[in-house]
Amino acid sequence: MSNEIAVTLPDGAVRRYPAGTTPADIARDLGGRMAREAVVARVDGRLVDLSRPLERDVHLELLTADTPEGLEVLRHSTAHVMAQAVLRLIPEAKLAIGPPIEHGFYYDFDLPEPLTPEMLERIEEEMRRIIQEDYPFTREVKPREEALRYYREKGEPYKVEIIEDLEEDAELSFYSQGEFTDLCRGPHVPSTGRIKAFKLQSVAGAYWRGDARRPMLQRIYGTAFPKKSQLERHLEMLAEAERRDHRKLGRELDLFSFREVAPGFIFWHPKGYTLYRTLLDFSRRLQEARGYQEVSTPWIYRKQLWETSGHWDHFQDNMFPIAKDDDEMAVKPMNCPGHCVLYAGDVRSYRDLPLKIAEYGPLARYEPSGTLHGALRVRGFHQDDAHIFAREDQIEEQIAEVLELVDEIYKAFGMSYDIYFSTRPDNFMGEIETWDRAEAALERALQASGRSYRLNPGDGAFYGPKLDFEVTDALGRKWQCATVQLDFQMPQRFGLTYVDRDGSHKQPVMIHRAIMGSLERFIGILVEHYAGAFPLWLAPVQARVISIADDHAPYAREIRDKLAAAGFRVETDDRNEKIGYKIREAQVQKIPYMLVVGGKEVESGTVAVRHRKQGDLGPMTLEALVQRMRGEVESYAQD
Repeated sequence: MSNEIAVTLPDGAVRRYPAGTTPADIARDLGGRMAREAVVARVDGRLVDLSRPLERDVHLELLTADTPEGLEVLRHSTAHVMAQAVLRLIPEAKLAIGPPIEHGFYYDFDLPEPLTPEMLERIEEEMRRIIQEDYPFTREVKPREEALRYYREKGEPYKVEIIEDLEEDAELSFYSQGEFTDLCRGPHVPSTGRIKAFKLQSVAGAYWRGDARRPMLQRIYGTAFPKKSQLERHLEMLAEAERRDHRKLGRELDLFSFREVAPGFIFWHPKGYTLYRTLLDFSRRLQEARGYQEVSTPWIYRKQLWETSGHWDHFQDNMFPIAKDDDEMAVKPMNCPGHCVLYAGDVRSYRDLPLKIAEYGPLARYEPSGTLHGALRVRGFHQDDAHIFAREDQIEEQIAEVLELVDEIYKAFGMSYDIYFSTRPDNFMGEIETWDRAEAALERALQASGRSYRLNPGDGAFYGPKLDFEVTDALGRKWQCATVQLDFQMPQRFGLTYVDRDGSHKQPVMIHRAIMGSLERFIGILVEHYAGAFPLWLAPVQARVISIADDHAPYAREIRDKLAAAGFRVETDDRNEKIGYKIREAQVQKIPYMLVVGGKEVESGTVAVRHRKQGDLGPMTLEALVQRMRGEVESYAQD
């Protein structure tokens, strides 16, 4: 019996096997789908190869490529197959790293020549041969000096550097398939033949270890799935995402542009700025109804303010410093210190709290040039930003009100969201006891609201725990937008107080919150969410009046003026072009309503209404059209 081990399965069943039995052996013993499809095992909570011998009692779970962990292992193994194919075709290639990522994998190579699309196709063909050859993935542990000697002899400087940077006692495992061997923690699928559906997607430049002073490598991106049908669906989704790319649609719809003279900043065109202002008006209307007071504070402060707030020590790398006349200053990356200065300017009573200060002013944060991405990653931005100064006994009710505001705003865009509760990070500011109070208060507020949430340990802001809201767009993609942060630190650093009922001075708490977050980024997300076809309440141009002939242009302008007087954003198209051409162009511009006017409409005092999605709606009086459009706007209808 001493040579037997007990294996506990996920359903609680316990089976006994000889010591040295592998998860693959157990999968075959269990039979069925697991025998055919298991790709990796979880042993006592740790992922291991199916070929790893089990020498003691364990809890075992067999995982297929349909699980998140199994899919990641499949993609990691596909990255190794790609590297093997590259070395077969380009023997002088030098290997860097090749991890799985959220939607696929990549591998970085130092290559003598830039890769071409034709070369990518050749690499794919070679990968298919390797998969067909069905090489097993085998694991071996090498001593440090042997591992270094192995890679020095092979002329692999990046692998040598990786090993040299590891701890002296680090376990150095290598995986081989066929003639290819790579330094890797693993685990991997049993053999190359288990890879069924993959696609190489693109090549990009990547500095070694993200350092612009180091060599530029070529990064090949790819993806893999258990089934061809899943790969096809993913590629279709990527094609749709490319069609919705906000940079492309921003140009086509004349919303905004990006110029080399101001990297990381947006040039808003009239239609795009109309969209921007519509979001601002929407936010202002909701906030004013809840007692927020809007302010405007300076956008450049002296260094001393940032030292007081803690940003100079904890956030300086993300700021734009300015040195002038021996005076050190910085452009503000956030509004909170300025709002603390405003709060401190008056004596506050417990009756004044909660005090809600909102601001939409310009902010700037330094982002490396390689990370800039249209409106989604910028240097200059604005937020629907606000800070609530409150008593500790008001925390729960104020968080509940913010959550209700989050609901109302995201409902208007047809977006659902998930909440992540982020706790104390390693580089926190303040005392642990204060952090514990802040985290407990935020958790009580969440629980009192009845909201479900996921814990995100160690990802809080340096001054306090926070809630992050991750919205889901029309393609099922996740975007982190809203944030709510509970801060005991900044009021303490700025010496903020209020006079309580008993005449004593107490410190308020500070709730930082932004619902849409960066308006620039949120608009980029919305462009892709709606594919540029914004709902009526949000559309920069809500209707276009199209005249059939020159004689009908005065009536078209009359309709435009009446709709504008009713509060709608309307334009006319009275060019001497065919009516079909003008309708198609309005459709391409994704204008919600096209109002065609000709002799019949002039005579009857109506408009022929065509909807962007619903097609021809027939003739309507102006009063009926206004009623219909107003109903859509007031209900935030999503078409």
